[in-house]
Amino acid sequence: MGSPGACGLWCRRFAPDPDLAKPRAKLEGMVIKPKERIASVLELTPEWLRSRELSGVIADLDNTLLPYGEEGAPPTQVLQWLESLKDENIPIYMVTNAGPLRTNRWAAKLGVPAVGMAAKPLPFAYRRAIRDMGLMPGLVAVVGDQLFTDILGGNWVGAYTVLVPPISDSELLYTRIVRRLERTFLREP
Repeated sequence: MGSPGACGLWCRRFAPDPDLAKPRAKLEGMVIKPKERIASVLELTPEWLRSRELSGVIADLDNTLLPYGEEGAPPTQVLQWLESLKDENIPIYMVTNAGPLRTNRWAAKLGVPAVGMAAKPLPFAYRRAIRDMGLMPGLVAVVGDQLFTDILGGNWVGAYTVLVPPISDSELLYTRIVRRLERTFLREP
């Protein structure tokens, strides 16, 4: 077959990395796991943010700030929460995969800058929001209801990620399917 020396070289070159022996654990710990889980975006108060040395917020729209598909007036509690952040000079930016019409309509109603069709979890919209806020990624909380978009994207850019449960059961079929996969990553070991 081959000399033992050749096998030894091949084995050293192509043997699996011992750090990758538990890919799920590595994936969960580095990419998919949020830094924190909270019950609602409304818990991200100025005090909560300051206690973690955070200076800005990037929030998802659908099922984080308001129910998916919502078209009416913004919830009073969300408007009050946004106002409390603005009163403390904490910048907030909305990053969403929603289309431009929905994004622009809600950005105007909520009074926050936004990027729509963000292609989350890709980092481009997050980087833009962080740059526009004038902050470093580690000073920004990224809050959302989905692991594979909000949390993955936030972790990708080095932000402090916060997972909230979805506000509503109403969502795209694709999202309902992905949520089943998310549950396997959210289980405690």
